[in-house]
Amino acid sequence: MSREYNTVSMETVNIHQARVRLSRLIAKACRGEEIIITRGSKPVVRLVALSPASGPRKPGTLKGKPFYTPDAFAPLTAAEMEELGFE
Repeated sequence: MSREYNTVSMETVNIHQARVRLSRLIAKACRGEEIIITRGSKPVVRLVALSPASGPRKPGTLKGKPFYTPDAFAPLTAAEMEELGFE
């Protein structure tokens, strides 16, 4: 299976260059650029940043959703304390 790579919008580096400049290449990938790493003249790896797993946190998202039973914060009974190992 042959793949065509658009080298105009992507930086292409060989494996040796990638080793030497890895930190800089990662920074470029984090800015949205794609880097193709070649072995000789054959492309073997595409370096791209991972997309975030989720968006930014939004305060108040769970407002009104947690549900507690009326006795959730009541003191434990003697039997419950004993069951948990407290005397």
